[in-house]
Amino acid sequence: MESSRAARRRPLVYTALASVAVVGATATGTVYVKAQAHSGGSVPVSSAATAPTAPTAEAGKTGEASVEPVAEPTVDLDALLADAMDAVPVPDGAEVSVAVLDLDSGTSARYGDGAFDTASIVKVDILAALLLQAQDAGTHLTAQEKAYATAMIENSDNASASALWRDIGRAAGLDAANERFGLTGTAGGDGELWGLTQTTAADQLALLRQVFGDGTELSEASRSYVQDLMGRIAADQDWGVSAAADGSGWALKNGWLPRSTTGLWDINSIGRVTVDGQDCLVAVLSKGNATQPEGISLVEAAARAAVSVFTGDGASAR
Repeated sequence: MESSRAARRRPLVYTALASVAVVGATATGTVYVKAQAHSGGSVPVSSAATAPTAPTAEAGKTGEASVEPVAEPTVDLDALLADAMDAVPVPDGAEVSVAVLDLDSGTSARYGDGAFDTASIVKVDILAALLLQAQDAGTHLTAQEKAYATAMIENSDNASASALWRDIGRAAGLDAANERFGLTGTAGGDGELWGLTQTTAADQLALLRQVFGDGTELSEASRSYVQDLMGRIAADQDWGVSAAADGSGWALKNGWLPRSTTGLWDINSIGRVTVDGQDCLVAVLSKGNATQPEGISLVEAAARAAVSVFTGDGASAR
């Protein structure tokens, strides 16, 4: 399940579920422009409206004008993200994938579709599965489980993660929860190897939507519980997607794992960041990094690039 040499970065373009509305007042009425993004090449967005047709005789009687719909411009957010990622230096042998979602509009973009080791970001998934099982049983987490959860998320404690991994039923329990969460490319690690769970950036974004979105499989209380823990990460682990925030707010979980067979590092980061009042969910996965600092730099640069798709700059004030 290791990567000996990461493939050359290849942006994949998918349907971007974006819509743009442009409203312009005219002397005879209001012109509405609606654009639905689709897959394919990137097409510039234009707010220019076509001239309305001349009022009909019937419209003249009522003082209203008939307005023809204008041409529909398109936005390809995946292509915008690919362009932003072109400016991110990826070291030789490393591979990175990123997915981002604007919570206000619900639109998203992703870059890359490879599978990666989760390392410690799976701890969010383990906790989500534990909470879902408790909901199903109509119970609450025990004091011991809460202690494990706090240590696992805030301090990335591995012994606590192993205890909760066993509580949820290891990979079988994780996979069952993920099926309900809508994760289609994630598979739990063998035996006690929760850190070798395989996942994709798109799946990690789906998990973040379960935690930070509305109307998900997790109850409001469960979501608030995970959000609170992710917002109180230990100071020495404040890196990763938080680099894309403006300092006003973030919640995250990082993962780092040196592979024994290659000596190369898996470096991952997932979470929510706030930039000028705008909230974005971001998942960045990487592998094949020569060192941990090199991998952190790559992940942070990718996070900034991802957020820039929706903010226009993605700059960090921190």
